[in-house]
Amino acid sequence: MALMTWSDKFSVGVAALDKQHTVLMDTLNKLHEAMMKGKANEVTGPLLRKLVAYTNDHFATEEKLMASTKSPGLAQHVVKHKDLIKQVSEFVSRYERGEITVNTSLLHFLRDWLGTHILKEDHEYGPWLNKNGVH
Repeated sequence: MALMTWSDKFSVGVAALDKQHTVLMDTLNKLHEAMMKGKANEVTGPLLRKLVAYTNDHFATEEKLMASTKSPGLAQHVVKHKDLIKQVSEFVSRYERGEITVNTSLLHFLRDWLGTHILKEDHEYGPWLNKNGVH
């Protein structure tokens, strides 16, 4: 069973960003699946690094689109992105130092920040981008 499932409620109305959001969810679900099968230790490092790298790329895409349309919320969104990357990078560092293992707490944190970010912060820019020709 997936930890996070895409539905229309997550759509921000921009196809490229919605596709990137599904990749982030898929990566999180692969990590969850590996943990459930007892194989988390084998795939955790690479999947966590992929999650951070892809999140950085995704955030850069969002910020570029917001900048190109002069979105009034860009500065605040960038701050939220930096905070999220810092939090997730801290988890990755702690994992790589052997301080934490992948467990349901970590997976739920990742699910919650991804879901909350999409449903709250990302939904704020969707209408602006659409109004300015980005679909």
